[in-house]
Order: sequence, then C-alpha cells, then structure tokens
Amino acid sequence: MKAIIHIGLKPGVLDPQGRTIARSLSHLGFKSVMAARQGKTIELDLEDGDKSAAETHVKDMCEKLLANTVIEDYRFEIVD
Repeated sequence: MKAIIHIGLKPGVLDPQGRTIARSLSHLGFKSVMAARQGKTIELDLEDGDKSAAETHVKDMCEKLLANTVIEDYRFEIVD
C-alpha cells in the first residue's frame, strides 16, 4: 500500500519560489504562465493492512510532521 501526499502553501501565503518559477519561465519564452505555486509530493510505502487505519495514520503524520498546517494545506490518497 502507498500513501501519496501533496503539500502546498495555503492561499494568501507568499510563495517566493513560485514567483521565481513563473518569472524564469517567462524569461525562457513561456509568456502564458501568469503565476506558479510551488509544493511538494511525498510518497510513503506502507505495510498492507486496513485502508481506513492507514488514512488515519497518514493524517496524523501530516498533522505532526510532514505539513506545517499554519501555512500549508495537504491532501493525500492511499493506493494499493
């Protein structure tokens, strides 16, 4: 079983890396990019077991360590 976690800054939080990405793409000729938001993806390999329990554990992991919930949102999926 695998957990795929997507973490990104909450709306309204300044994103200097995203701004740099958008600006750099524009300089490279990709003028259609108006803005970018940078985030991260984490993949965790989990022991096979109860999907509901895995969801609970992954949520706890995100809340306690993987995401800074003051400035970041997260979402995840559990896949077989």
